Amino acid sequence: MRTDEKLHRPAEYPTTRDLPRMSRTRLWLFGSTLAVYVAIVVGVVTSSKLVTLDWQVMLWRPYKQWPQIHAALDYFVVLGQRGPTAVMVAAWLGWRAWRQRSLHPMLALGASLLLLNITVGAVKYGLGRLGPHYATAVGSPELFAGGDIFPSGHTANAVVTWGVLAYLATTPRVRRWASVIAALLALGVGMTTIYLGTHWVSDVLLGWAAGLLVLLALPWFEPAMAWAEDFLVAAWHRLRHGSGLAPVPARALGQRPGLVTQRASQAGGQPALEAVGAATGGHTAAMPHAPGRPPAARHERTPVTPTGSRRPPAERPVRPIPLAHQQVRGRGAAGS
Repeated sequence: MRTDEKLHRPAEYPTTRDLPRMSRTRLWLFGSTLAVYVAIVVGVVTSSKLVTLDWQVMLWRPYKQWPQIHAALDYFVVLGQRGPTAVMVAAWLGWRAWRQRSLHPMLALGASLLLLNITVGAVKYGLGRLGPHYATAVGSPELFAGGDIFPSGHTANAVVTWGVLAYLATTPRVRRWASVIAALLALGVGMTTIYLGTHWVSDVLLGWAAGLLVLLALPWFEPAMAWAEDFLVAAWHRLRHGSGLAPVPARALGQRPGLVTQRASQAGGQPALEAVGAATGGHTAAMPHAPGRPPAARHERTPVTPTGSRRPPAERPVRPIPLAHQQVRGRGAAGS
């Protein structure tokens, strides 16, 4: 089956251009998560007790308390790294998109990662917080020092990347199980970064909130995904069937197009223009005369000449008539 035919099959997840209405539960979750997000940022900026907790956990050094699990958690934290997780999830959703004949799964992943990079990246580089391993003063929030640690990108990425699988689940039961698994993975990745000493506690808390905000806001971008899918499918069809891009049949290569001739149609006696020749495979395409005008008589039609050079043909030399032929002609003229 061709790819353009697959893209025209009905999708399992119908998309819409109308802005979806959020349920009260989702709106309440979005508002409360946003409030927590702002509270964490304010708590770090004002050097509140949240910063004190950060330093207490950092000075306790969890990786020294349980060194036996250090090697295993070094591999586990990769489940929150943007590159490997994006490749794994994109491979699965790419197969889903092919099965469903829809680009919606891939567009949902792309939109969620784009939102995550914009929102998390802006706060990271705007606040410039240093990580625990690069801290300079005990009790300081380490802000505006050229760092990029707040919020935790590993944690936010784990929430979004694995949460998208739950967002795209087909049944409520699968969605519940996928949500539980995604929450456990995000929780484990965040706690692992604290254990390894690569993030403050407040970094992880803000990463969880940032990722959850992206997932809760994703339905608002469904109209943009539907528009993008329509645009990509139309662009694919223009690429495959557009002018000069469609494959040329092998039988038509090397053959000259036929001439345009005039022939009266057998139904009603009305004239029609037909294109005949090797390029059309012997089939003719009739073009009826313009409506409202009587068909032109045969002597009034414009003669159609073949395209090519308009140079007059070279003059042929005059061949002398043999004497026997002249005598025959003379006798015929005399007898008449």
